[in-house]
Amino acid sequence: MKIQHFFDNDTFTLTYIVWDEQSRDAVIIDPVLDYNPNSGKFSYKSADLHLEFIKKNELNVHYILETHAHADHLSSSVYLKKNLPKAKVAIGAPIKLVQEVFKGVFNMKELKTDGSQFDQLLNENEVVQAGSLSFKVLYTPGHTPACASYLFGDNVFTGDALFMPDYGTGRCDFPKGCAEDLYHSVTQKLYTLPDSTKYFTGHDYLPNDRELKFQSTIGESKKSNIRLTGSTSKEDFVKFRRERDATLEAPRLLLPSIQVNIAAGHLPEAEDNGMRYLKLPIRE
Repeated sequence: MKIQHFFDNDTFTLTYIVWDEQSRDAVIIDPVLDYNPNSGKFSYKSADLHLEFIKKNELNVHYILETHAHADHLSSSVYLKKNLPKAKVAIGAPIKLVQEVFKGVFNMKELKTDGSQFDQLLNENEVVQAGSLSFKVLYTPGHTPACASYLFGDNVFTGDALFMPDYGTGRCDFPKGCAEDLYHSVTQKLYTLPDSTKYFTGHDYLPNDRELKFQSTIGESKKSNIRLTGSTSKEDFVKFRRERDATLEAPRLLLPSIQVNIAAGHLPEAEDNGMRYLKLPIRE
């Protein structure tokens, strides 16, 4: 099995293409749609790099996997699917909980909250075939209630649950996020994998201006993760996350990202003037 990463400097997001060298069967994990909130313009620059790589390597993409409904970048899954007609867009089934929450936040009266915008909803511990590839779905909520990690043999893609050891874990202050849940997800699911298991993060924020790093091992995180080692107590972790998260600003692309990503990456329909619109709530 081969893994190719793509790093989006604007949102610090990692996208991965995973494939079988012999069969050329592949999946894409967490693709980015380029979006400028100042102008409202979007482009497919990042997605086109993925398509170029897929074409060059003659890959047969079966799935476009989302680890969760991202709050810091828009998904290009719809665009990729149009260009990869065999690919299914899939996410963990608890996305329905997130849709219910944000349907109210954005007053999206027409939004269906049954997850039907996605081609497939994935269940806890489900083993999914992607041609000759297979992966196991691990629900790892806490950052959001619908986070999932994907285990391909001895490689696991953790989204925003677990970052590099020198950065820690995802935040837990989004609606229905829960530090206790994240502690359980990491310690009782990810940390029960063999220490040699490689994990791949959903972001790398380049702390202290170091070079890009996106892969470590479960054993190394259990030993040296600055927020959650194998011996960190739940009380200490929850206390840290609540205090730390209370100081954080909302992600720059939170409002547009959520509206698009809970709808499987579908942009709003154009109105009668030909323009698409995203909502911007105003609060005191």
